[in-house]
Amino acid sequence: MALVFKRALIVMLAIAASVGPVTAQSEQTQLEQEELYRQLELFGLVLDRIRDEYIEAPDETELIRAAIQGMLTSLDPHSAYLSPESFADVREDTSGTFGGLGIEVTMEEGVVKVVTPYDDSPASRAGILANDYVVEIDGQQVMGMTLDDAVELMRGEVGTDVDVVISRDGAEQLIELTLTRDIISVSAVRWSMERDVPLIRLSRFSGQAYSGLTDAIQEVFEENDGEAPEGIILDLRNNPGGLVDQAQFVADAFLSEGSVVLTRGRIPNQNSRYDASADEIDAMLTDVPIIVLINGGSASAAEIVAGALQDQGRATLVGTRSFGKGSVQSIIPLGFDGAMRLTTARYYTPNNRSIQALGITPDIEVLQDVPEEFQGRDLLIGEAGLAGHISGEAEEEATVGSSVYVPAERSEDNQLQYAIDLILGEAEDPAFPPNPDAIIAQQQTDEAEVTESQ
Repeated sequence: MALVFKRALIVMLAIAASVGPVTAQSEQTQLEQEELYRQLELFGLVLDRIRDEYIEAPDETELIRAAIQGMLTSLDPHSAYLSPESFADVREDTSGTFGGLGIEVTMEEGVVKVVTPYDDSPASRAGILANDYVVEIDGQQVMGMTLDDAVELMRGEVGTDVDVVISRDGAEQLIELTLTRDIISVSAVRWSMERDVPLIRLSRFSGQAYSGLTDAIQEVFEENDGEAPEGIILDLRNNPGGLVDQAQFVADAFLSEGSVVLTRGRIPNQNSRYDASADEIDAMLTDVPIIVLINGGSASAAEIVAGALQDQGRATLVGTRSFGKGSVQSIIPLGFDGAMRLTTARYYTPNNRSIQALGITPDIEVLQDVPEEFQGRDLLIGEAGLAGHISGEAEEEATVGSSVYVPAERSEDNQLQYAIDLILGEAEDPAFPPNPDAIIAQQQTDEAEVTESQ
């Protein structure tokens, strides 16, 4: 392996030397290339020593994959190498059906951290909460495992049990749970009538999100004898995101024109703009007031939708500040070797706001009455709290937590009940219903102030 890198280095240096006179800029480029190949040679040397001298013969494929994983995870919390098995899991996950415990997880300080449990999953039924840490799985310590290894342990044959040990901030002792694996068929959209107001819960942006939303809206009208409801509440709380194109379609369902989301990256093909277009669904909703519920667990694709409807003056946002994940990850297949998940762009709301590491602030902040045993542990700083996160283009980042607590009893859900009160006219706030003309005027004023200060 080292010999291969040495030969590559010699060839590249020979090519560079044969070019002839060079400018100062090309000399700098040549020096950078030489340093790159020197580092590649170092990698080859280290790999050779491991192969020849490590106490046990290593699995060379796993060594290379671990090196690739380390390279990608050093970039930011969302870039990663996906083994063939992990890549298959990702495809199952985004399709909306897979087996396991039903938790969205990340790796933090060597242990698995729960981002959010999926609705009506073994994890949620067992009482696992956002911000919990999984420290042990079936008697094996998670510390030292990769995230893929930990996830693989939690997945298994449907109907079998898995023992997990949970660490929860503020809890006096570890929590031991036995969960039964189940088919996690994540119904992306559910709806119900709450005090005669339709509540549409969108739990994640899987491939079923848009079709589920349109079905729900049509069912709402059918149940109301074809008449438009007084208002609709779209619940995006603790929605971890998912497919960007589904976020675009969902936002488009409420908009007939204007931009939904912008993306910008290092290379031109990462720059894009998605515009809404008139269709049957938004025609049905033209005169229907919309309230969107968000909180500290509303991330990524959920923030695209919330930001678009807020900037366009189409919806009033109620709740607490969102997570602040404003980056786009591309899944790049690597043939039989799996895939890589690489952060390739930042996304922006129609008003050109980058919410990376800052999040979206609701138009009306409404706090929950958090039970004493959860107080302080319901707060999530979000993207800004993740080690190695990429910076946003805003000068500020989130420094305090935003609540992710949602009561199981809807009668105790302050955010939901206040949204219903607004729609029924039992509460009033200047932000509801939104005034698009006033929002645009304020945006123009803000832009003028920024230009003047520059």
